Amino acid sequence: MPVSLALALLLWELAVRLWNLPAFMLPAPGLVGKRLLQVLVDGSLLYHSLFTLLEVLAGMALGVSSATILGYLLAKSAIVERLLSPYIVASQSVPVVAIAPLLVIWFGPGLFSKVLVCALIVFFPVLINTMVGIRSVPDDLRELMRSLRATGWQTFVNLEVPAASPVFLAGLRVGATLAVIGAVVGEFVGADRGLGYLINRARGQYDTALVFVSVLTLVLLALLLYGLVAHLERRLLTWREPSKGMLVKQE
Repeated sequence: MPVSLALALLLWELAVRLWNLPAFMLPAPGLVGKRLLQVLVDGSLLYHSLFTLLEVLAGMALGVSSATILGYLLAKSAIVERLLSPYIVASQSVPVVAIAPLLVIWFGPGLFSKVLVCALIVFFPVLINTMVGIRSVPDDLRELMRSLRATGWQTFVNLEVPAASPVFLAGLRVGATLAVIGAVVGEFVGADRGLGYLINRARGQYDTALVFVSVLTLVLLALLLYGLVAHLERRLLTWREPSKGMLVKQE
């Protein structure tokens, strides 16, 4: 990784020098680094990054919670699925980019419209993975829980949640990265804060170095969220990994 990154920076620098590109078209890595230090020192990068992160986390909380509840109902009830599935699938045919301006018009350019955009873009993958996870529970295990006279809550906690967790967390990983895209889309449409707003402002001023800084910050933010979900997945799914003692005994 460090070698490939250093090679990419070297090729970037060579391209700028070889073709004598102006800074507004492609700034050199050194210029981007200098701009990064400037926005770090004046605190503007941290301010806008924290606001975008707030939008992403709030949107994920709203999108994941609603998708999980609805996905569970769809997985458990064929009637509910037949009634709602056509509308859910149809809603996904409309790009979020097309809906974002309407949300800004209806709810204003503040935080709530950005949260809704994030929630909408996270909703579908989490919904589908929740349904697949619940339906992947083996029937013989359900029969076992019924033979043990387990209540519906006990079946949910001790069987359905553990069995559906791998698929659900995989959808959550996808949703974590999509939520960052949703926040930026909402900020592009209308905002006075956030990394999307910073990119728009820098683009209007031909401050391409600041555009690079903002885009790289978004990449780091998405990688951070993805890594946190992956870490959560490893912690919650330790029961899937056989212990070393069991492996030794089998050998």
